[in-house]
Amino acid sequence: MMMEKQFQNSSYSVTAEPIRVGVLGFGGLGQAAARVLAPKQQMLWVAATDLKGYAYDAAGLNPDHCIKTYHSQGSLGYLEPTGILSNQTIPDLIAQASVDGYFLALPNLPNTFMADVARKFIAAGWQGVLVDALKRTSAVEQLLELQEELQAAGITYMTGCGATPGLLTAAAALAAQSYAEIHQVTITFGVGIANWEAYRATIREDIAHLPGYNVELAKGMSDAEVEALLEETDGILKLENMEHADDVMLELAGICPRDRVTVGGIVDTRNPKKPLSTNVQITGRTFEGKISTHTFTLGDETSMAANVCGPAFGYLKAGVSLHQRGIYGLFTAAEVMPMFVS
Repeated sequence: MMMEKQFQNSSYSVTAEPIRVGVLGFGGLGQAAARVLAPKQQMLWVAATDLKGYAYDAAGLNPDHCIKTYHSQGSLGYLEPTGILSNQTIPDLIAQASVDGYFLALPNLPNTFMADVARKFIAAGWQGVLVDALKRTSAVEQLLELQEELQAAGITYMTGCGATPGLLTAAAALAAQSYAEIHQVTITFGVGIANWEAYRATIREDIAHLPGYNVELAKGMSDAEVEALLEETDGILKLENMEHADDVMLELAGICPRDRVTVGGIVDTRNPKKPLSTNVQITGRTFEGKISTHTFTLGDETSMAANVCGPAFGYLKAGVSLHQRGIYGLFTAAEVMPMFVS
């Protein structure tokens, strides 16, 4: 009886209104996000943007129609009857749409872009939940500087909530509880995609981590230049000692200094099969003085999109729960548990 009562009192019971969700960015990740949201009962996808336009429908958007329009005409602005062409898609959508939370499925190129987007929401006087899947430490540090502004604006911002940072960072934070001291956190990822063009922005962000490259160089590369680089490497990108925000997130959570966190992996841009299993290893000393390692490994059958979008919406739901209780500001995936979205 008590369990039934608690469930009925939950703001996410089956009778609760679904959370209205917007997706900013409609490249590979944004389109995957739309497909992840489609069967959800607790979330309703109502808004999306790309560079040239946006679509908003309070009754819910159709992923198939949106993706077909985007591929055939180049923008959601052409979607009938709810699309609008615009030169300032994000501010225009913020002004028009009634949305509880946005997933920022945007390329963080240049490295200041996500912080600039956050400022747009603050300037618009919008209140709600924002979630990103940022990768770089320096990008998350820019958001940390906006912490007080976000709090004053009534925005609950969840950062680093993809796969890594995100799912694997949260696993490391949980696994760390077995130890009195954390010696090392090592995240190793394998990503397989059949065609790099489906995730152009993500691949450019990965290229920015290669020796001899940086964010500006990667952003400025033409598709032909990316193709030429991938031809040289047989479609494989080997990434080591990446500037990944797992380090600052675990440090902020008090788990270990950032220099004990390393991230690297292999991206195969020509094969959907993962080149290696994605995992996180947490090595530490127990209170008895034993040295041990926990390993958390993701199933090879789960795609990059599944491991990014799933956690992002789990954190968005958790963010809505915080926001409803008047808790605003900046949070990371290592500080808050995601909530499963049915």
